[in-house]
Amino acid sequence: MVQWLRDNLKLIGSSAEVETLAASVPDSGGVVFVPAFVGLGAPHWDPHAAGLLIGLRRDTSPGQIARAALESIAFQVADVLEAVEAETTPLATLRVDGGAAVNGLLMQFQADVLGVPVVRPHVTETTALGAAYLAGLATGFWASPQQLQAQRVAAATDVRFEPKMTAEERDRRRALWQRAVERAGNWSE
Repeated sequence: MVQWLRDNLKLIGSSAEVETLAASVPDSGGVVFVPAFVGLGAPHWDPHAAGLLIGLRRDTSPGQIARAALESIAFQVADVLEAVEAETTPLATLRVDGGAAVNGLLMQFQADVLGVPVVRPHVTETTALGAAYLAGLATGFWASPQQLQAQRVAAATDVRFEPKMTAEERDRRRALWQRAVERAGNWSE
């Protein structure tokens, strides 16, 4: 979706620029972006859904479109976690990693839309870090998993994003997202 903003709409020159553009506005201005470029996966399971950008006005800015795009990531995560929570226990904290985790605006919105803290580790590429840890254990570089755990605790510089959005605002925003998802649904066969 960020790649689409970069390559197709040319709103940004690099993926990293999306945060700055999205932060240039206080909110999405009512714009909602459903990035169903190849249908919608979990929990909607609609292969016929199509991408949707709705709520555009004459004064809609590139920043509002970028912000709506980032918010769509958080809304999709919230949809999946809501489905998971229906079968398990409520989420107390969301731990994140990967490329999108470096985007502070997205992580704050994720905490807001979930209503729980989001914790980002100092090293966001934890898959690569885990592979390195396993290789180090296999070669004897580290003596035990406990040594790695102690190293992790000693080096912990996690960033914690606390929810700031009211429950009423969160419910309003989620409902608007769900309306947009419904409109994007079953578009083509």
